[in-house]
Amino acid sequence: MDKIKTLRISLIAMIIAFAVILLVTISPISNSLQAAKSPTSLLSGSVSKTSSSKYETAIFAMGCFWCAESDFEKVPGVTNVVSGYTGGNTKSPSYDDVITETTGHYEAIRVTYDPKKVRYGELLKIFWANVDPFDSKGQFCDKGTSYRAAIFPINTKQRAAAKASRDYLVKFFKRDLATQIVPSSKFYLAEGYHQDYYKKNPLRYKLYRKNCGRDNRLKAIWGAK
Repeated sequence: MDKIKTLRISLIAMIIAFAVILLVTISPISNSLQAAKSPTSLLSGSVSKTSSSKYETAIFAMGCFWCAESDFEKVPGVTNVVSGYTGGNTKSPSYDDVITETTGHYEAIRVTYDPKKVRYGELLKIFWANVDPFDSKGQFCDKGTSYRAAIFPINTKQRAAAKASRDYLVKFFKRDLATQIVPSSKFYLAEGYHQDYYKKNPLRYKLYRKNCGRDNRLKAIWGAK
């Protein structure tokens, strides 16, 4: 009897040990499979890194878009700036089309930014500090409707902020401004040679900017930066 009892105890112990080993081995596999069935688990890694939903867009016309790109790309929180055309009535205009001043387009930039690092209101301050708000014929040495300065809000919040900033400056200067707030419309990318022109052709760009009198005029309006 003692031998049988001992044998039973040993057998039960072996079964328990086997069960423990099986549980420890299968549990992680089961958990992994369960996690793989979860859509949020599968997507959370890639979506959080690649989704662009956290970025916002702003569109401005500031005369020469080479200069506008240069002014905004140095702003912390701005992730991308591209040159293009907006506000006109011709589909897919080229630079040669726009400079005829018949398409209604402005030379403009599209700014992509992280609102956690820079707010739209701050972008408006940078916009104003880099345009001549009193010039109705263009900007600096560039004259024509395509070189006018303008803000193109893409939603009601941007429109309200843009209007508030303009109203403030009207009161500050005690005179009306030529710079307008224009309803947003389709933005067409400019030709590749216009993108990052100030980086690709630094000497030509600096010479152009100096001869155009841009910085001297800005200093006269807004003071030294």
